[in-house]
Amino acid sequence: MNESLLRVQDLCKAFAVGGSFLGGKKWLRAVDKVSLHVDRGETLGLVGESGSGKTTVGNLILRLLSPDSGAIVFEGVDMTRLAGSELVKARARMQVVFQDPQSSLDPRMTVGSIVSLPLKILGLAKGSALRERAASSLAEVGLGPECLDRYPHEFSGGQRQRIGLARALVASPAFVIMDEPTSALDVSVQAQILNLMGDLQSRHGHAYLFISHDLTVVRHVSHRIAVMYLGAIVETAPTQTLFDNPAHPYTRALLASVPVPDPRNRRNLALLTGDVPSPVDLPPGCRFHPRCPEALPQCASLDPPRVVLAPGHEVVCHLHQQNT
Repeated sequence: MNESLLRVQDLCKAFAVGGSFLGGKKWLRAVDKVSLHVDRGETLGLVGESGSGKTTVGNLILRLLSPDSGAIVFEGVDMTRLAGSELVKARARMQVVFQDPQSSLDPRMTVGSIVSLPLKILGLAKGSALRERAASSLAEVGLGPECLDRYPHEFSGGQRQRIGLARALVASPAFVIMDEPTSALDVSVQAQILNLMGDLQSRHGHAYLFISHDLTVVRHVSHRIAVMYLGAIVETAPTQTLFDNPAHPYTRALLASVPVPDPRNRRNLALLTGDVPSPVDLPPGCRFHPRCPEALPQCASLDPPRVVLAPGHEVVCHLHQQNT
C-alpha cells in the first residue's frame, strides 16, 4: 500500500473564549484528536453540522492556524515542525478554494493578476510567463483569455468560482481543500462546478478534501467520507458503504434528514432530541449521548472506543464495541 499523500494524526485546536477581570478564560475545543488521511488522486468528504469544526480542520492542515498538538504529514514532511520559508516551500503543493467566490477574490485586482499571484509568490514564473500560465489555467476551467484584464465584479457567481479554481490549480498542487465551494451557487451552477472539479481531478490527479454540510453533494464527489460532530470524527467509510450501512447514530440521523425529491418515496426524518452541547463545556463520555436515541448507560461516562467494522470503515461508538 502506498503511503498517503496527507496523514493527520490526533490534531487538536482550542480557542480561548470569554474571560473577564474576575473570571478566568474558558476553552472552546474546536478540533479534538482528529485523525484522517487522503491518498493521491482521491477525494475525502468531510461532513457535519455548522460549527462541527470542519473548516478549522482545513485551516490547520494549510497551517493558516497553528495546531495545539498533533501531526500533519504531507508528502512525508510533518508540517507542524516547519516555519518561515521552509513552511512556504512545503506548502507550495497545497491550495484552497474558498466558500464565497465574491469575498475570496480581491476586487481591486484583475483576473490575470489574481490567477497568476501564486506563481509570483512561489517564484514559479515571471514576466510574460505569468500571463501565459494564467490564461492556460483559465482555459482549463472554461474561461477565455479575454477574462485576464477584467475584474471579479464583472463575472457571475459560477464564473467567479471558476476563477477561484484556476487560481488554486495554476501552480499544479497535489492537494486542494475545497471549503463548501458550491454552497453559495445556484443548484444548476453547482452541478457544473462539481463536474468540472471531477474532470480536473481525472486529468491532473489532484487529491481533494471536500468540506461540506450537504451530504448529497458529498456523495457525488467523494471516494470516502468522514463525519464530524463537535470537533471529533465519529465515522469514516467509503462513500457507498456509509450510505448503505451507516454505523453511528449521528450519521444515520444526518442521512435520514436528506430531502427526497420524490413525494411518493417520503420517509420519516430522524429528529434528534435536545440541543447541541456547547464545545466549551462538552459532556462526559460520548459527546453525542445527550441527543442519541440509542445511547447505552456507559455512553454518559466512558469515552467511546474506535471500532474497525471493515477495511476502511471505522466508527467511534459504544454500540459496536461488543462486536470487536
